[in-house]
Amino acid sequence: MRQPKKRFALCLDNADYKVSLIPGKVYRIIPDEAAARDDLVRIIDESGEDYLYHKSLFAFVDFPKSVEKKLLALEAAP
Repeated sequence: MRQPKKRFALCLDNADYKVSLIPGKVYRIIPDEAAARDDLVRIIDESGEDYLYHKSLFAFVDFPKSVEKKLLALEAAP
């Protein structure tokens, strides 16, 4: 599997990750080709760190550039 080209993922299921993921929340994807070969995606989760999760837990989404810029700015805010 190739790494999704999208920069964000919408959590659809957190069954095994109740503390780490929130359904309906948008998470930033960190590109990781090696993980993608195993159907995994690297996500910055609720801990603020990046971890690998199975791609089936997410829907990969695109946003207009203006929204993407604001989402990335929110992540950088204290």
